[in-house]
Amino acid sequence: MSVYLAQKLEGLCLYFYQNQSWMRKVYYIYNPKTRTYDRIYPTVRQRMWGYVRRLAFGIGLGAGSFLLLLMIFGSPSEKDLRMENSRLQAQYAILSTRLDEALTVMGRLQQRDDNLYRVIMQADPVADALRNADYGETNRYEDLMDMANSKLVVNTTQKMDLLARQVYIQSKSFDEVAALCRQHDDMIACIPAIQPVANKDLKKTASGYGTRVDPIYKTVKFHAGMDFSANTGTPVYVTGNGKVTKAGWDGLYGRCIVVDHGFGYVTRYAHLSKINVRAGQKVVRGETIGEVGSTGKSTGPHLHYEVHVKGQVVNPVNYYFMDLNADDYDKMVEMAANHGKVYD
Repeated sequence: MSVYLAQKLEGLCLYFYQNQSWMRKVYYIYNPKTRTYDRIYPTVRQRMWGYVRRLAFGIGLGAGSFLLLLMIFGSPSEKDLRMENSRLQAQYAILSTRLDEALTVMGRLQQRDDNLYRVIMQADPVADALRNADYGETNRYEDLMDMANSKLVVNTTQKMDLLARQVYIQSKSFDEVAALCRQHDDMIACIPAIQPVANKDLKKTASGYGTRVDPIYKTVKFHAGMDFSANTGTPVYVTGNGKVTKAGWDGLYGRCIVVDHGFGYVTRYAHLSKINVRAGQKVVRGETIGEVGSTGKSTGPHLHYEVHVKGQVVNPVNYYFMDLNADDYDKMVEMAANHGKVYD
């Protein structure tokens, strides 16, 4: 039996036996001739190679374990970054909500400005295109597109830009309203507010503003003012403070006076027999500027009176609030609309 085992062991190249005594590796090789184990002393190169292999194996095992742990649990810095990213997302979401609320409040301020303050001050509302205009830069948010959660970041930034622009526009609007308030007394003095002829009993009201039948051509036409029937030579009064911009002959209007009252208001007094002012002269409400006549395209002595606001002709009946009480105003509206006679 021992011979058989010896022959089998002879076929082996080397057999290493490790003895852990004294914490050192001791190597032996089987000698089939003597049937004993002979101790082998490895060379320095062999020992160094062994150390390198064991070191490489340890490093590889450690690196693999480390990578596995990173994949499962992540590094502390990555964990901190994820937490920070989560907090930033939450803050952006809160900021976006607050911006929505701020834009809602700004919308209410804009409505109050357009429908109250500017109406009182006779000012045009701010155009929506101006309030909501973008910055016109297609690549303004291009740098943000590479960020994580870019959609949220870009959306929030756009809201911030919109709010900043609306705050700026609203601030300018309030500055304008404040300036109008400071000029309020001047504006009230300039706004046309009385009848251009003495007409306390309203019997001189001939025709009002709107579509009428032309007295000469007998065709339907738009009558851009009000006619007041009166005897030739009846005084004509300027209806608000202003500056005369025209005083002379004006085609079908005959002798005509145009007064610029400022703040977008202009009045015209036509078919006069006499003009008492000159172009460039400043006039005060109630001052006599001419006399009733029948010059130009006219069928009888009367005053044709127009009111223009910001370049648009409007109904003069709305600009007698210093002359008429509520009952007289209703009476004049009815007479001008239904019983008037056009003289021009």
